[in-house]
Amino acid sequence: MKIVIAGAGSVGSHLAKMLSLESHDIIIMDESADRLNRVAEEADVITIQGSSTSLDTLRKAGIDKADLFIAVSPAEEQDVNIVSALLAKKMGAKKVTARINNEEYQTSDNKFIFTELGIDSLFYPEKIVSKEILNLLKETSTSEYMDYSHGKLQLIAIKLDEDSMLIDQKVNALSNKENLFRTVAINRDDDTIIPKVDTKYKVDDMVYVISKKEGITKAMQALGRENVMVNNLMIVGGGRIAEMVAREAENTIPNIKIIEYNKKKSLHLSQILNKSLVINGDCRDADVLIEENVKDMDAFVAVTGSSEANIMSCVTAKKMGVPKVIAEVENFDYIKLAEGMGVDSVINKKLITAGRIFRFTLSNNIRSIKILNGTQAEVLEFIVTPDSKIASSKLADINFPLDAIIGGVIRGNESFIPNDDSIINAYDQVIVFADPKAINKVDKFFL
Repeated sequence: MKIVIAGAGSVGSHLAKMLSLESHDIIIMDESADRLNRVAEEADVITIQGSSTSLDTLRKAGIDKADLFIAVSPAEEQDVNIVSALLAKKMGAKKVTARINNEEYQTSDNKFIFTELGIDSLFYPEKIVSKEILNLLKETSTSEYMDYSHGKLQLIAIKLDEDSMLIDQKVNALSNKENLFRTVAINRDDDTIIPKVDTKYKVDDMVYVISKKEGITKAMQALGRENVMVNNLMIVGGGRIAEMVAREAENTIPNIKIIEYNKKKSLHLSQILNKSLVINGDCRDADVLIEENVKDMDAFVAVTGSSEANIMSCVTAKKMGVPKVIAEVENFDYIKLAEGMGVDSVINKKLITAGRIFRFTLSNNIRSIKILNGTQAEVLEFIVTPDSKIASSKLADINFPLDAIIGGVIRGNESFIPNDDSIINAYDQVIVFADPKAINKVDKFFL
């Protein structure tokens, strides 16, 4: 595919690097020569300096032959993203998507307006991150959580400590007679393993399990974890993510405290939130956390603009006894560090955004894709077409890629965990876990 990216900031740069590894032709444009030079040093891309709203710059990028145009200038420049996406579509780009920072644009009625104008998709990274955090506050025992089709299938991730009964056991030790759940991936050190029958669990493995709704409690018990009901929540950082999390959490969590260093932001939050207590203070100061009774919190969320501050405040909260700590970490080099220091869940905006956009490079049969934090695994959700290679065949007979696994299937109102004798039917919703190198091979089974 020929892909044109407008914006060489943190999100655009990461997308360029990721997509260039998939053998796509990538052109990235930005007004900053320094940002373009940094991207060019790390990825096989063509750079063009200029404004993404300039017709001349778009023509230089060959926008009329572009399969995909991605407008990812910083959130503050959403108008630029929308205008450049509209121009790109009118000038011949097949698909266009744009980053926004306005929830109003994503309501059902308003999304239709943008679709009519020609924009195929709008994405709001901060909104996506807030939803991830809210899911993790519902399922506090897991490092990652996803649900499919209103919970018919659920994904959880649990890190095994040295006391786990699963250590040195084969993967089939985490199973049950009813076939309600299965291990679909293991992250070990810097490697991600799609497990085979002889794969064994090790200390510090991050184990990814997919489960039917009725099996999730049993799966967590087998992994030695149980949920903590969150009645007391502390959030540090007062930006868009904190605001969206608090606003939604106020409906279910009775006691919410927000600590924000900037007085203006603190005042803004105190005026727009109904039930949250907003404190003007520095989360990097342990005394501030102590004074605000962090030890009494059930969960702690760090979403300041500093990855370092988020990690350290979470580590402090964990040492003071908070059961669940969540940190936004935008520096990739710090993700493993954060997990190693005891941070329960790490959120990375670039990875979440990349997953949303990456699906545009695959077949139309893919509904969603998520890149798992700190791993090399990706989770894909497909809809099976009647004439696809995978339809109406036993899984044992289709020669599915070895570095991928079908984790679960949703069929109408039912779901099941498949085995070698399972047959995939047309219109089934199929959840696949795959090494990035296998994604194009997997995609072909659903064409």
